Amino acid sequence: MAEITTGGDVPSNMTIYINNLNEKTKLEELKKSLYAVFSQFGKILEVLAFKTLKHKGQAWVVFEDVSSANNALRQMQGFPFYDKPMRIQYAKTKSDIIAKADGTFVPRERRKRHEERGRKKKEQHDANQTGMGLNPAYAGAYGAATLSQIPYMGGAKSAVPEGPAPPNNILFVQNLPHQANQMMLQMLFCQYQGFKEVRMVEAKPGIAFVEYENEMQSSVAMQGLQGFKMSPENPMLITYAKK
Repeated sequence: MAEITTGGDVPSNMTIYINNLNEKTKLEELKKSLYAVFSQFGKILEVLAFKTLKHKGQAWVVFEDVSSANNALRQMQGFPFYDKPMRIQYAKTKSDIIAKADGTFVPRERRKRHEERGRKKKEQHDANQTGMGLNPAYAGAYGAATLSQIPYMGGAKSAVPEGPAPPNNILFVQNLPHQANQMMLQMLFCQYQGFKEVRMVEAKPGIAFVEYENEMQSSVAMQGLQGFKMSPENPMLITYAKK
């Protein structure tokens, strides 16, 4: 059975192979961060990373279609991920057999069953979330609110609607998943020119402030990430911060 390897002559396919990842990053955090950063390019079926010494600093991201993988490889090549530039290639193995392709990983079948259960559960969940794609105009659980009702989202204040804050250089980001951290948000928002910093609010999980150099740059970031899902249940709600 072929070992998971990559090469420059590998044809484009749905799975990208990433190496030069920071080996100090915990496995689960690494997988969640990869999912958060790469899901902007299309639906992800699976993110694979293993604890074995042989596979440290490596991961595989399986997309639903080839065009998503193409865009991800082209746009994220060299992206500074946990302080190390990503090296990305197409995976040599096909996406649906990666979990079982590594003949040297001993608990391979057990891992495969576990990942298949997780994948089926995720696919079922994704099916229930139809309409909550990256397109913020799509009517779904949050879709209708994303564009027209954002100013009224916000707990008790929603009873007395306030007008939206005028455009400025600071964005207010809501509906973040609890596992979201500063590094994940920084990796998403620093793709846009003029990024300065992310400020999380420890007392209030699920929200953050993102600052840019000017309001034009913050507006571009807002348009680019509005409705972006860091998890299937959490499309971002982005407005300008009130000053």
